Amino acid sequence: MSEKRKRVYEALLDGATEGLSGNALFDFVLERCPKATSKKIVRASLLALTDPDVTDRNVLHTIYALAIAHWMDEVGSTSDPDDDENPTEKSPVLRKLKKKPASASAPAEANQI
Repeated sequence: MSEKRKRVYEALLDGATEGLSGNALFDFVLERCPKATSKKIVRASLLALTDPDVTDRNVLHTIYALAIAHWMDEVGSTSDPDDDENPTEKSPVLRKLKKKPASASAPAEANQI
């Protein structure tokens, strides 16, 4: 995990543990990490949701609600220069599956017609 994402992650957990939720939690994270974007906060939220050490149900619910609320905030905006992902990297391509005949007798029936 990058240092920037770790700081956002820690701020998110600290705020949720203190009982903040919604916009108050979002503002708390932005106050502690002024350069954080919605995208970074959502990614940190997803990391927190998958962290086995975070077991408090209320904290997890608060973080989940924040991630859902801000999931689409960054859609359409320019790419984040601090993003860890390589934008030139190609996404995996699904290959087309060959269709198999329905049964072994199907070709024999076609020859009889």
